[in-house]
Amino acid sequence: MTESVEETAGPAGARSPGNTPAPEGGYPAARLRLLQDEAPTGPDRRAALARLTDDWLAGLLARHGAAAGLSGTALVAVGGYGRGELSPRSDLDLLLLHDGRADAGALATLADHLWYPVWDLGLALDHSVRTPAEARKAAREDLKVQLGLLDARHLAGDPDLTAALRTTAYADWRESAPKRLPELHDLCQERAERQGELQYLLEPDLKEARGGLRDATALRAVAASWLADAPRGGLEAARTRLLDARDALHLTTGRATDRLSLQEQDQVATALGMLDADALLRQTYESARTISYAADVTWREVGRVLRARSLKPMLRGLLHGRTAGKGERSPLAEGVVELDGEAVLARTVRPERDPVLVLRAAAAAAQAGLPLATHAIRRCATATATKPLPVPWPAEAREQLVTLLGAGTHTVPVWEALEAEGIITRLLPDWERVRCRPQRNPVHTWTVDRHLVETAVRASALTRRVHRPDLLLVAALLHDIGKGWPGDHSVAGETIARDVAARLGFDARDTTVIATLVRHHLLLIETATRRDLDDPATVGAVAEAVGSTRTLELLHALTEADALATGPAAWSAWRGGLVADLVKRVAARLAGEPDTEVRGAGEPTAEQERLAIEAGRTGGPVLALHARAEAPTDAATGPETPAPAQEPVGVELLIAVPDQPGVLPAAAGVLALHRLTVRAADLLLLDPIDDGPVLLLSWRVAAEYGSLPQADRLRADLLRALDGSLDVPARLAERERAYARRSRAVLAPPPRVTVAGGSSDTATVIEVRAQDAHGLLHRIGRALETAGVAVRSAHISTLGANAVDAFYVTGEDGAPLTDAAAHEVAAAVERALQ
Repeated sequence: MTESVEETAGPAGARSPGNTPAPEGGYPAARLRLLQDEAPTGPDRRAALARLTDDWLAGLLARHGAAAGLSGTALVAVGGYGRGELSPRSDLDLLLLHDGRADAGALATLADHLWYPVWDLGLALDHSVRTPAEARKAAREDLKVQLGLLDARHLAGDPDLTAALRTTAYADWRESAPKRLPELHDLCQERAERQGELQYLLEPDLKEARGGLRDATALRAVAASWLADAPRGGLEAARTRLLDARDALHLTTGRATDRLSLQEQDQVATALGMLDADALLRQTYESARTISYAADVTWREVGRVLRARSLKPMLRGLLHGRTAGKGERSPLAEGVVELDGEAVLARTVRPERDPVLVLRAAAAAAQAGLPLATHAIRRCATATATKPLPVPWPAEAREQLVTLLGAGTHTVPVWEALEAEGIITRLLPDWERVRCRPQRNPVHTWTVDRHLVETAVRASALTRRVHRPDLLLVAALLHDIGKGWPGDHSVAGETIARDVAARLGFDARDTTVIATLVRHHLLLIETATRRDLDDPATVGAVAEAVGSTRTLELLHALTEADALATGPAAWSAWRGGLVADLVKRVAARLAGEPDTEVRGAGEPTAEQERLAIEAGRTGGPVLALHARAEAPTDAATGPETPAPAQEPVGVELLIAVPDQPGVLPAAAGVLALHRLTVRAADLLLLDPIDDGPVLLLSWRVAAEYGSLPQADRLRADLLRALDGSLDVPARLAERERAYARRSRAVLAPPPRVTVAGGSSDTATVIEVRAQDAHGLLHRIGRALETAGVAVRSAHISTLGANAVDAFYVTGEDGAPLTDAAAHEVAAAVERALQ
């Protein structure tokens, strides 16, 4: 692949002085050969590219410096180039250092002869011309300049100038470190808030995101201050893997980019010799996690050192005897104490004789809201390697694990510390398959393993709602454990959960409950949002799967915790209400109560009945718009209960219209034409009244931009769509073409339409999963109308960019479709969506 040279960092149309080609034409060809040569890769290629560039730039300085009769100058590489690491499209960070005696005009001419050839090649350049005193002054004023000087490397000219600059740069940095390290920490935190955490992003910035190359460079600066040092285990290897990925990204795209976009991940993976994009992301996440963990430990140590230094000598002198300069130890648990804001091991403890110690220390740290000291974790890691926990675990080990999981948000940093040192996979071998595993679904915020921990955190706030908090917390930790295996992750997870529960020492009955929770952790949310709750078969199927009210209670809490831990698009007061209604119905069924005693959300309200009567009387559509903002559900209480994600501000739109062909596609098309996004919807065919059956459509909509349309405009367009005077398909097609011209195509999996067998005794359930798009519901409705089926009810939900819709349909005779007919309808809808 040839390199693009279109991007330049210099002046527009920059050419070497005098607009004559530079005589150093051999460097571009040699550079291109090096980048196309497959032999040197990784660090070797970066070092070779740096050496090649060194020689070229040194030749420029020697030739033009001698021609100008200049002495007392040096060309210095700083930043990444100073470290001798050049990626294919890296910037060249250069400093032309001089002793202050050179003529200003001659110096400017020399700089032009150095900078312009770089620009001519389309390479980005960060350059400056300074005396050593000016460089020190700039470093004092700009932290980034100071950090760059720590990597200063002599290229050509007077080596004494460069050596003196390096010496003073390090001395200045160590002297100013107590003041500047907090500034550097603030910069790292601001960047993390702006760019996110690399280890969880589907399109991470390898350099700027937290855990990326910038953080690795910051750790080098901390080490150079002599105040603290990062844990070295795996750190350099992690940084090298990120650099290798960036090299492949530069060569693949031909651009100076650090963002690993979705459309480029497969090519980058291939260039690195990896199986696929998932393998690339997983390795990238592992590297970022190593750097993030090292940064957490290092900055915590920096804070401890700076706090200790802030103690005035007089105050230190007041400390008596042997305790002078030593922190007090406060007991946290057997063998675990608090010291200097960390949980550490007691002096007399012997980890090799106490295999439960690691869990006891982790639980104590999380309960106290303290970090677990690195040296404590490593001592425990060594001990667990030589003397692991017996299988099944003793009761104390299981109780300490549950205590750790129940500590709320403090669980996360302690768990991550254990995982960074390899303890989690030693305790729970099945964890390895989900560790750092990406989830290519924009609804999910976290990787699989972090999502499991986050679910346990959310579940810890719901433990007062259940009779067995321990079963809830363990099920939360294991509910997606099957995602590391092929096939349905719930089915695979059930088997794994049985093995893990038995390993932890749960008895057969508790093991069965945990396995059931894992197998059916999606049952309530999928049934509540995609099935007709008024259909007795729906409630019966859930009751049969759950088996008991106590398991139902646990499953309800797990469902909420799972959704809250997934992301803001996965839970809302609306969804919570649907799940709660389903749970009430199932509980009544399990208790032997008749279904009719449970009032459901599917029954029409007084307003809906009024609209239906009006629509039947007038023979036309009747609409009502209501502004709506979600209020938090009251399912979970307590001071630490996480607030459920709120639905975006929108409106509830009710449409009642006499039953007739084409209502669903017409209504959906009109909403799309008015740029209303359907977040959720339900369609219900009300029982016949005096004027005939009426379709009631309840929509949750929000305007894409601008204000909401008036109800009378919507009604007028709906009337036109129903009588055929408004060509909705043509209007939507025109809008889609215009949208396609203005935007990049989104890489999304193809739609999938299936028949949900056994979901209803009175209708056939057609389930549609597709990328949400303008007019999607209109196209589905048209396809169903064309197939000649009647839609009796529908349940529409949107999760991020994904639409998951269920349609209860019947044939012309009002009966469910035969299997063959149902699959024909599903295939027809799928073709229509493609």
